[in-house]
Amino acid sequence: MHNDLTAAARVLSTATDVTLLAHVNPDADALGSALALGLALHRRGVTARVSFGAPDEVPETLRDLDVAGLLVPASEVPAAPPVLVALDAGSVGRLGPLGDRVATAGVVVVLDHHVSNPRFGHVNVVDDRAEATAVVVLRLLDELGVELDEPVARCIYAGLVTDTRSFRHASASTHEVAARLLAAGVDAEAVARPLMDSHPFGYLGMLSTVLRGARLEPDAAAGLGFVHAVVTLEDAAGLRPEEVESVVDLVRTTAEAEVAAVLKELRPATWSVSLRAVSRVDVREVAQLLGGGGHRLAAGFTATGSADAVLRRLREALAEVAGR
Repeated sequence: MHNDLTAAARVLSTATDVTLLAHVNPDADALGSALALGLALHRRGVTARVSFGAPDEVPETLRDLDVAGLLVPASEVPAAPPVLVALDAGSVGRLGPLGDRVATAGVVVVLDHHVSNPRFGHVNVVDDRAEATAVVVLRLLDELGVELDEPVARCIYAGLVTDTRSFRHASASTHEVAARLLAAGVDAEAVARPLMDSHPFGYLGMLSTVLRGARLEPDAAAGLGFVHAVVTLEDAAGLRPEEVESVVDLVRTTAEAEVAAVLKELRPATWSVSLRAVSRVDVREVAQLLGGGGHRLAAGFTATGSADAVLRRLREALAEVAGR
């Protein structure tokens, strides 16, 4: 890992133009990591731009992290960037329509924490033991000798607090990282509240509809229990993607189920499926069987067809993995 960090730092220390890409539908870890590194490079005089393939709009809850105006639409990403940094993307496919830049870039640096990452860059800094890509980025910033001030620390903290579920899945060393970020001036409540604890009133109506339709299958997942809910386009109308993404955090609280899933309709008959597990089922393996990926206790995949058809395939994959 140290050699990989050194190689990445060597590339970025001499670069003059860097494009940083988060995965599609970026979360706080992906975009916070990209903005933290982008801001550090920008301050060194590097032409730095941050983007992602989809959707067209930056998530509202993450806009305040971009203090230097580094975010650009996908249409403004160079066709052949001199240096490309892919962050929190477990595969080229996770970059969506910008994934073709991997083949055309002069140098590709991959910063990630997904165990399934195939190391698609020229330089790969991938630590599957890190709770967030933000942790990997912080190590790289240290390698570059970057001063950790509040704007950079805030971007790192945003990724850390969300990917650890408010530090419920955090090691002792990660708590030490959080303490370092707070010492740099981060206001923990100001960062966490808009990301995790603030929703428009319409969110309550969507939840009432979606949770009313949630179903518990105690015998599924080899008898460990499976709970699922569906968010249709109609249910999500007028709400931000952040609201839809947060539904799984409520469904997963079902005590009788080891595995939780939420199907989110992206367009008619196309679904983004979020999977969560308590401890005993590796949902990354489940997602991989269905064309996706992720982490052992948090993963996802994209599927087409009716919700019932997607759930049927998901039950079969769960039975296969949980029954081993």
